[in-house]
Amino acid sequence: MITRRSMLGGALAAAGLPLLAPGILAGGEAHAAEALPPAGPRRAKGPVPPAFTMAMPVPTVLRPLSSTGAVDCYELKIRRSTAEILPGIATDVLTYGGHFPGPVIHARSGRRVLVRQHNDLDMPVTVHLHGGNVPSASDGNPMDVFAPGTARTYVYANRQPHASLWFHDHAHHMEAEHVYRGLSGAYLLTDDLEQSLPLPKGQYDVPITLRDARFDERGQLAYTMSDRNRTTVLANGRPTPYFEVAARKYRFRLLNGSNLRLFALGLSDGSLLTQIASDGGLLERPVAVPVLMLSPGERADVVVDFSRHAVGTRLVLTNTGPGRPEQVGKVLAFDVVRTADDPSSVPQVLRTLRPAAALPKAAVTRDIELSMDEDGRPDPRGFINGRMYDPDRVDTTVAFGSSEIWNVTNSNKRAPHNFHLHLVQFRVLERGGRPAGPTESGLKDTVRVMPGETVKLHVTFDGYRGDYVYHCHMLDHSAMGMMATFRVR
Repeated sequence: MITRRSMLGGALAAAGLPLLAPGILAGGEAHAAEALPPAGPRRAKGPVPPAFTMAMPVPTVLRPLSSTGAVDCYELKIRRSTAEILPGIATDVLTYGGHFPGPVIHARSGRRVLVRQHNDLDMPVTVHLHGGNVPSASDGNPMDVFAPGTARTYVYANRQPHASLWFHDHAHHMEAEHVYRGLSGAYLLTDDLEQSLPLPKGQYDVPITLRDARFDERGQLAYTMSDRNRTTVLANGRPTPYFEVAARKYRFRLLNGSNLRLFALGLSDGSLLTQIASDGGLLERPVAVPVLMLSPGERADVVVDFSRHAVGTRLVLTNTGPGRPEQVGKVLAFDVVRTADDPSSVPQVLRTLRPAAALPKAAVTRDIELSMDEDGRPDPRGFINGRMYDPDRVDTTVAFGSSEIWNVTNSNKRAPHNFHLHLVQFRVLERGGRPAGPTESGLKDTVRVMPGETVKLHVTFDGYRGDYVYHCHMLDHSAMGMMATFRVR
């Protein structure tokens, strides 16, 4: 019998790619135990420049091909290109429309967006709007790929509040490498509430994708599953760059676009970051934090006020997450180069969300276990509730309109994971048996789950009916099989 899995397997084989790359290791261990012997190829001495010698670019904002009535239409070619990630070197990348870093689509709640994606690669792809409440036909299911030389139109009704979303490839077993090589972009959804607030806007509202990479001696992106030597940190596609700012407030929309790395972000002068939003939009109130944690796929919007610093000051965004500080400790330098008027402010109340006690009563409680082989075998597997992903199996069926409690546990001893649900934004109720902290009090679609930890989620399935997936968004892990299907009916 021909299944969706065998069809994709044939496409992968035709593209010269294995269904499961040989020699992959338990990727989470790369960030859980520095004492473990290195996995994957050793990092070659490459042409990575010293920190803060390249400028960070601002991603290109796409203009609609047409705007009629309440619909904006875009057209993109998914194609190979080159980018000057390292000075003077053309690095091969995969892109949406030739843009690296990926482009930005601006959208508005209640206004539809249609994106016609043309596949100009030699392998199948699919496009997932991460955090989007979309029909299953436009969700970018890992098996719902479209072939080279064909196109697919994705329809986004934007029936949800403002949020800093993003889109990326999701073709199963290929998603990790495709995203690593560049197939991601920002989808910034706004609404009347967000626009009414006096937050920094325009050129002072900057999306920043953070990720890591490894380059070979020719300056090309080197990819190996679970590679621990991805120790070059990129901000908007440049290695540890600088960004010139005015002495005023900025809104930075931070996305962890890494396959595996966890970031713990702070400012070099010890001042606090003001977090105003998470995956699903604004928090109820701003939260001042010394360190901001982001696992792969998570987003956080922060406001930094540079008016406290004189022109000529350099402020560094640092990372104290897993890894050696001399390799991954510096992320991005903010150079204060001028003064500027600043009419913006951060209100003490940003939005109103239901308190946890007032959320709809849960009809069902489910236990979700994330795990992977960490016994040193050459081909580790990923599991949800003890089973690898099977696209022909529905693992969970939920009633449309119902609310549920999902207790998600990482049963590994060393490997961290995180958890992403398609279709919905959820609320994090508890972490490790304690109430979720203020940075996780808003709407979320991705949440970190450290070894031995359990997070308790409240989920309401009132968007669309159909089949969707949930998985670890450390993409090397989902490619290993840490993914499952849920059906809303």
